[in-house]
Amino acid sequence: MYRYYSSLVAGLTLAARYVSTTANVVGTLVVLGLVVIVNYDIVARGVFNLPFRGAYEVVQFSMVLIVFLQLPDVIRVDRLTRSDGLLFLIGDKYPCAAAALRRIINTGSAIIMTLIAIAIFPEFLDMWETKDFFGVPGIFTAPWWPIKLTIFCSAALCALIFALKVLGRSGSDKPT
Repeated sequence: MYRYYSSLVAGLTLAARYVSTTANVVGTLVVLGLVVIVNYDIVARGVFNLPFRGAYEVVQFSMVLIVFLQLPDVIRVDRLTRSDGLLFLIGDKYPCAAAALRRIINTGSAIIMTLIAIAIFPEFLDMWETKDFFGVPGIFTAPWWPIKLTIFCSAALCALIFALKVLGRSGSDKPT
């Protein structure tokens, strides 16, 4: 039974690593695309007096995508900004207490990310069905549903990664 459990956790960990790394790469490509768009807008505005209409909306859309595409990998490699001062202080002297606190924090984080995924999914379905758009009509519009889907998938993957941290290696925050 333990072997099955161990191989299941290892398989999920490998899948989470692959998906989170891929999402991070896509997020990085969005950053590069955003750099191109902003630079184009600057040159077109300054040289030709013809700004890129919708640059503000594209930046707004892209920022949400970047954050939620890169969040799972940030969590996976333990680069999420948080205060670990207490854990570092007690880690050497009381490693079991530090591991227990890490498990509690990761469990709470998994629950919160699960709640976010549950809360955003109906919004995604609503945006998918209504084909609701954001932006300025005639200048730039884009559907809301890709943002909602990205947030849902990111939150679900983050919840899985936090859960895998709880299940693996004494609640360690070492990259999975």
